[in-house]
Amino acid sequence: MQSDAENDKILKSIEILVCDSCRHEDFPKVADTRPGALLLEALAKQELPVEIAVRSVKCLSNCSQGCSIALRGEGRWSYVYGNLTPNEHVSTIIEGATKYLTSADGLVPWRDRPEHFRKNCIARIPPIEA
Repeated sequence: MQSDAENDKILKSIEILVCDSCRHEDFPKVADTRPGALLLEALAKQELPVEIAVRSVKCLSNCSQGCSIALRGEGRWSYVYGNLTPNEHVSTIIEGATKYLTSADGLVPWRDRPEHFRKNCIARIPPIEA
């Protein structure tokens, strides 16, 4: 059973940070628009829980791993995921972000994460409070 403090953390706002300058070798260029920008655009069009914000960032410094995102929230572990494409991974990102949102501290059990997240986690960063 979760304490009131744990319940307060659940469903506090989180962010999906999308590297809008990301490239992906296997993804064709579309009119000089980078795949990261297309991924950001695709996520921004989705109907997400009000607690999930999608934000653009210039670079997550993960250039060799294709399109990248980060999940973060106050008092939560943060994650960076790579090898994402706008065509294949929008639903994966939404699924992973929703599970992250409903976790108390950002630690979604490994087996509960979308398969792409399990295989393409670039970094896990502890909360500042840790």
